[in-house]
Amino acid sequence: MKKQNRIKKNEEFQHVFKHGQSFANRQLVLYYLKKEDQEQFRIGLSVSKRIGNAVTRNQIKRYLRQAFHELGSSMNPSYDIVIIARKPTNQMDFFQMKKSLTHVLSKTNLLVKSNVK
Repeated sequence: MKKQNRIKKNEEFQHVFKHGQSFANRQLVLYYLKKEDQEQFRIGLSVSKRIGNAVTRNQIKRYLRQAFHELGSSMNPSYDIVIIARKPTNQMDFFQMKKSLTHVLSKTNLLVKSNVK
Protein backbone atom coordinates (compact mmCIF):
# COMPACT_ATOMS: atom_id res chain seq x y z
CA MET A 1 0.00 0.00 0.00
CA LYS A 2 1.49 3.29 -1.07
CA LYS A 3 1.79 6.02 1.52
CA GLN A 4 -0.17 8.52 -0.56
CA ASN A 5 -3.13 6.12 -0.30
CA ARG A 6 -3.23 6.37 3.49
CA ILE A 7 -5.13 8.77 5.72
CA LYS A 8 -2.72 10.19 8.28
CA LYS A 9 -4.05 13.51 9.56
CA ASN A 10 -6.50 13.73 12.44
CA GLU A 11 -8.67 16.22 10.50
CA GLU A 12 -9.11 13.68 7.69
CA PHE A 13 -10.08 10.95 10.17
CA GLN A 14 -12.60 13.28 11.85
CA HIS A 15 -14.08 14.31 8.49
CA VAL A 16 -14.74 10.65 7.60
CA PHE A 17 -16.23 10.01 11.06
CA LYS A 18 -18.56 13.01 10.93
CA HIS A 19 -19.67 12.93 7.29
CA GLY A 20 -19.32 9.29 6.33
CA GLN A 21 -21.34 6.15 6.88
CA SER A 22 -20.39 3.15 8.99
CA PHE A 23 -20.78 -0.60 9.17
CA ALA A 24 -19.44 -3.03 11.73
CA ASN A 25 -19.04 -6.71 12.48
CA ARG A 26 -17.59 -8.31 15.60
CA GLN A 27 -13.97 -7.67 14.59
CA LEU A 28 -13.92 -4.42 12.58
CA VAL A 29 -15.72 -1.09 12.32
CA LEU A 30 -15.68 0.49 8.85
CA TYR A 31 -16.30 4.18 8.15
CA TYR A 32 -16.42 5.28 4.52
CA LEU A 33 -16.94 8.54 2.68
CA LYS A 34 -17.34 9.10 -1.06
CA LYS A 35 -14.78 11.51 -2.56
CA GLU A 36 -15.60 12.35 -6.18
CA ASP A 37 -12.26 14.02 -6.95
CA GLN A 38 -10.14 10.98 -5.96
CA GLU A 39 -9.13 8.34 -8.47
CA GLN A 40 -7.80 5.92 -5.80
CA PHE A 41 -9.21 4.91 -2.43
CA ARG A 42 -7.40 5.91 0.76
CA ILE A 43 -7.37 4.02 4.03
CA GLY A 44 -6.80 4.95 7.64
CA LEU A 45 -6.25 2.38 10.36
CA SER A 46 -6.94 2.72 14.06
CA VAL A 47 -5.94 0.09 16.61
CA SER A 48 -6.47 0.98 20.26
CA LYS A 49 -4.01 0.29 23.06
CA ARG A 50 -6.71 -1.84 24.71
CA ILE A 51 -6.20 -4.46 22.00
CA GLY A 52 -2.62 -5.27 22.95
CA ASN A 53 0.96 -4.13 23.06
CA ALA A 54 2.75 -2.34 20.22
CA VAL A 55 3.83 -5.59 18.55
CA THR A 56 0.24 -6.86 18.41
CA ARG A 57 -1.16 -3.53 17.19
CA ASN A 58 1.44 -3.24 14.44
CA GLN A 59 0.79 -6.81 13.34
CA ILE A 60 -2.93 -6.09 13.03
CA LYS A 61 -2.18 -3.00 10.94
CA ARG A 62 0.20 -4.98 8.70
CA TYR A 63 -2.47 -7.64 8.17
CA LEU A 64 -5.07 -5.01 7.26
CA ARG A 65 -2.73 -3.20 4.86
CA GLN A 66 -1.82 -6.48 3.16
CA ALA A 67 -5.50 -7.42 2.84
CA PHE A 68 -6.23 -4.04 1.24
CA HIS A 69 -3.26 -4.57 -1.06
CA GLU A 70 -4.67 -7.90 -2.23
CA LEU A 71 -8.23 -6.55 -2.55
CA GLY A 72 -7.14 -3.31 -4.23
CA SER A 73 -8.07 -4.26 -7.78
CA SER A 74 -11.61 -5.18 -6.74
CA MET A 75 -12.18 -2.10 -4.58
CA ASN A 76 -14.47 0.73 -5.54
CA PRO A 77 -12.19 3.78 -6.06
CA SER A 78 -12.80 7.35 -4.84
CA TYR A 79 -13.53 6.49 -1.21
CA ASP A 80 -11.88 7.38 2.05
CA ILE A 81 -12.05 4.37 4.36
CA VAL A 82 -11.25 4.22 8.07
CA ILE A 83 -10.98 0.84 9.79
CA ILE A 84 -11.15 0.52 13.57
CA ALA A 85 -10.02 -2.83 14.95
CA ARG A 86 -11.93 -4.37 17.84
CA LYS A 87 -10.68 -6.67 20.60
CA PRO A 88 -11.14 -10.05 18.77
CA THR A 89 -8.60 -9.01 16.11
CA ASN A 90 -5.69 -9.72 18.45
CA GLN A 91 -6.48 -13.46 18.17
CA MET A 92 -6.86 -13.53 14.38
CA ASP A 93 -4.41 -14.59 11.69
CA PHE A 94 -4.12 -12.94 8.28
CA PHE A 95 -6.70 -15.10 6.51
CA GLN A 96 -9.33 -14.53 9.20
CA MET A 97 -8.60 -10.80 9.08
CA LYS A 98 -8.96 -10.71 5.30
CA LYS A 99 -12.24 -12.63 5.49
CA SER A 100 -13.61 -10.20 8.08
CA LEU A 101 -12.49 -7.21 6.02
CA THR A 102 -14.03 -8.70 2.87
CA HIS A 103 -17.29 -9.15 4.77
CA VAL A 104 -17.59 -5.52 5.85
CA LEU A 105 -16.49 -4.22 2.44
CA SER A 106 -19.01 -6.38 0.59
CA LYS A 107 -21.84 -5.35 2.93
CA THR A 108 -21.12 -1.69 2.20
CA ASN A 109 -20.80 -2.28 -1.57
CA LEU A 110 -17.19 -1.08 -1.62
CA LEU A 111 -16.08 -4.26 -3.40
CA VAL A 112 -16.75 -4.01 -7.12
CA LYS A 113 -16.21 -7.69 -7.89
CA SER A 114 -17.63 -10.45 -5.75
CA ASN A 115 -15.13 -13.11 -6.94
CA VAL A 116 -12.53 -12.30 -4.28
CA LYS A 117 -10.15 -15.08 -3.29
